[in-house]
Amino acid sequence: MTEYTEKKSRFIGYSAMISDEQEAKTIIAHLQKEHKRSAHVVYAYVVNGREKCDDNGEPRGTAGLPVLTAIKRRDLDGIIVAVVRYYGGIMLGKGGLIRAYGKTAGMELDRMQAEG
Repeated sequence: MTEYTEKKSRFIGYSAMISDEQEAKTIIAHLQKEHKRSAHVVYAYVVNGREKCDDNGEPRGTAGLPVLTAIKRRDLDGIIVAVVRYYGGIMLGKGGLIRAYGKTAGMELDRMQAEG
């Protein structure tokens, strides 16, 4: 787990190795239940060459896509990255959202790879 704060919004990154899409769906459901009070639970995954991302209510392309890009930059497969956002009351704008979600995903992937 990785945490990042931007203008009072708290972003929490999670990652896990997965073997199929059903496993990804299970992880997403768990995080949504665990973080009921969060504003958004954004995710992206790549498994068996198939990729998917979801903005979960954030403006289109500002959340899930930056997370997916972080995965693809590292050429990973069989992985899911989710970023939970707790809204801090200050609008970040599209550019701010893209940077915050991408940075949190990148930090989480770096942490995961460092741990091996």
